[in-house]
Amino acid sequence: QVQLVESGGGLVQPGGSLRLSCAASGMTFSSYTMGWYRQAPGKQREPVAIITSNKNTNYADSVKGRFTISRDNAKNTVYLQMNSLKPEDTAVYYCNRNPGVAWGQGTQVTVSS
Repeated sequence: QVQLVESGGGLVQPGGSLRLSCAASGMTFSSYTMGWYRQAPGKQREPVAIITSNKNTNYADSVKGRFTISRDNAKNTVYLQMNSLKPEDTAVYYCNRNPGVAWGQGTQVTVSS
């Protein structure tokens, strides 16, 4: 059974940084494209960043230059380094693989002064 567990969220001031982690189990992690997604209140879930098994990356325009996705296949973990955070980055952040599986509980990121 595939399980994805996100962590690392919190409350941060505008301009601050956070590093999210997503630990995966029950799958051959290194074989899958992994992605980070977010859902703000009253909005649909949207993709933020993806990283392929070959570590190629792609980002939503709204986070390019501020967020960095990475993966550690030895630890079955994907990360999202978020810098220069803005209030509009406030959301619950989730990870998932491609093809997707059941969503985890996510981790709340709140950017506020």
